Amino acid sequence: MRFLPLLLANLRRKKLRTALTAGSFLVALFLFGVLAGISSGFSDDVNLFDAYRLVVIGRTGLMQLLPLSYYDRIKRIPGVADAAYSTWFGGVYQDPKNFFAQFAVDPEAWHAMYPEFVVDPPEWRDFVADRQGVVVGRKLAQRFGWKVGDHVPLKAPGYLGGGSWDFNVRGIMRGTRPQDDEGQFWLQAKYLYEKAPRYWQGLVGWYVVRIKSPEEAVRVGRAIDGEFANSASETRTQTESAFAASFVKQMGNIKFLMLSIGSVVFFTLLLVTGNTMAIAVRERTGELAVLKAVGFSDRFVLGLVLAESLLIATVGGGIGLWLARGAVAQDLAHGLILMYLSPAALAAGVGLTLATGLLAGLLPAVGAMRLSVVDALRRI
Repeated sequence: MRFLPLLLANLRRKKLRTALTAGSFLVALFLFGVLAGISSGFSDDVNLFDAYRLVVIGRTGLMQLLPLSYYDRIKRIPGVADAAYSTWFGGVYQDPKNFFAQFAVDPEAWHAMYPEFVVDPPEWRDFVADRQGVVVGRKLAQRFGWKVGDHVPLKAPGYLGGGSWDFNVRGIMRGTRPQDDEGQFWLQAKYLYEKAPRYWQGLVGWYVVRIKSPEEAVRVGRAIDGEFANSASETRTQTESAFAASFVKQMGNIKFLMLSIGSVVFFTLLLVTGNTMAIAVRERTGELAVLKAVGFSDRFVLGLVLAESLLIATVGGGIGLWLARGAVAQDLAHGLILMYLSPAALAAGVGLTLATGLLAGLLPAVGAMRLSVVDALRRI
């Protein structure tokens, strides 16, 4: 009963200083949460791709289109269970800044290839039946306020002939896992071939192959590439996770960058908070001496100062993590990066908050515990 009133009174003594110190934790933990979400999008999710899927692209990269005639030949290769194809559309909605992933697909084959994305059966049937129909991810629909039945015009890129292409939202897609990308836009490949210039007929961007066993990934990949070796359109086949990792490598060592930034931020926070607590203890030297003189133990004084530091850290850090979780859920990158704040990252944030608060208050608390009553009162 004596501890809490003293703790709250100390925090209210310098309200602005307390608020600014808690705000430092808020900013630091908010930054930590956003960086952790970005890091997960770049690296952690790579390990979550289906081990049964391979990606087949042109040997020189995604810009090299592949013949549609490869589709049946790939499906006949031993070890291949199924295949699907996709082509990047690259249309613009209202403003070029409104970037989102747009794939022209064969509906049934693509849906079978990615069962983790769920669409209500009636909506899916409407999508398949409508040549201009599209399925959009839940987050993408929320971003633009789209709903089933809306008409969405996209300006096609120049390589597809330009002009406005009209689409009908027939379904809303949702992922079955928190990290699934719900910012995608699926249109029908047959509509692409219908409106695109003639030279697009019979071409696709890439293939996705489902294999019968992950242990056969290397063999099947080599068989696919061997099938089209020395042709005009040679291929390069990778596991889905390796394909995703290739994009991460282009961005450099993301984890090291995040760790470096986070370390600097928390070291600075530790110094700032430690200095703040040291000043607060010096200002209360006389009061702490009086507490000891009237019978409060050294451990009580130690706990009082540590509790003050931990409470400031917990309140500020907790709000920062809460805001970061909300920001990541709002898809700050608008589909450019899959952002996902995992429970492990949240736990790490809580641990860093408590550790920083404890370390920042430890030296001032020990100094207060060792304070000599006689020397302190002599200074008053």
